[in-house]
Amino acid sequence: MSPTLIYLHGFNSTPNSVKALQMTDYLAKELPDIQICVPALPNTPGATWQMLQQTMADLGDRPIGLVGSSMGGFWAMKVAETYGHRAVVINPAVYPHFLLQQLLGLQRNPYTGEEYVLEPAHVDELQALGVPELQHPERIWLLQQQGDEVLDYRLALQFYHFARTTVEQGGNHAFTGFERYCAQIVRFLQL
Repeated sequence: MSPTLIYLHGFNSTPNSVKALQMTDYLAKELPDIQICVPALPNTPGATWQMLQQTMADLGDRPIGLVGSSMGGFWAMKVAETYGHRAVVINPAVYPHFLLQQLLGLQRNPYTGEEYVLEPAHVDELQALGVPELQHPERIWLLQQQGDEVLDYRLALQFYHFARTTVEQGGNHAFTGFERYCAQIVRFLQL
């Protein structure tokens, strides 16, 4: 069974995000024996968690590593903690239920054009799925840029304080220069 890297995109993003494509391209060129799985995550937390549980069941016992950005970082951490895998989280959403609370109502994915409604029940779902603290911080690597204009980087530094941490000055929410880390990410994930 081939090792698989699961890349999880952020809120209102798509599997065609820049970092997902950079990781896919790196693996295709440098490590073609590693499969990459970049699912299109549903718009609501309960549906996303169901999909991720099914993805894990479908992949079975093969070696798996996770990479997630922003909301995808939250999901990567949740899967890693639940299933015992390693994860790299990039400018992750630490308490995403607070973020969703501010975004209730009609949403439109700017990349797909899909419209949907975020409801208070979705905030409750996300809060219930949260991980209060890391049980296995040694399995997590935080990649954080202080110039993140969307999320307060200090929250990630507090939550992931026992995990491996790389903090860069400047940058942005998209994590400028992500492609510099592809090889190190694969090594950390032990794929």
